[in-house]
Amino acid sequence: MQPHRLRKHVDYQLVYKASRKQFGKQIAYFHTLRPSVGKDGSALRSDTLGPRVGLTVPKALGKAVDRNRIKRRMREAVRRALPLLTAPVDVILHPKRSVIEADFAVLEREVSVIFRSVQAACERASAKAPVGAAAR
Repeated sequence: MQPHRLRKHVDYQLVYKASRKQFGKQIAYFHTLRPSVGKDGSALRSDTLGPRVGLTVPKALGKAVDRNRIKRRMREAVRRALPLLTAPVDVILHPKRSVIEADFAVLEREVSVIFRSVQAACERASAKAPVGAAAR
């Protein structure tokens, strides 16, 4: 099992609820800091301390062969760009159909740009949050 993957449906729903959709050239994305404390004040247990990334590739993007190719390309681009994320953040990537024909270097560059902007946003959010409070 890979610790940097977002797997559970409830985790996806939390990210969708706590963030808004942002757009890159070929990828739309959502992101949110993972809170360390729940609403009732109890500590939340997470499988990983670092970032988690999820992919959604709907049937509208093509048949299974095309969707699987998109997922393979996206997973590799994420794997290469993952060191850019250090914050405990959950990110969901929604690729567009153009990802299947895009040059891999362009795809990799776009994922890197997204991860840098997510990291910067997380750093800004954690700097604004009072000490001891969970950032959203």
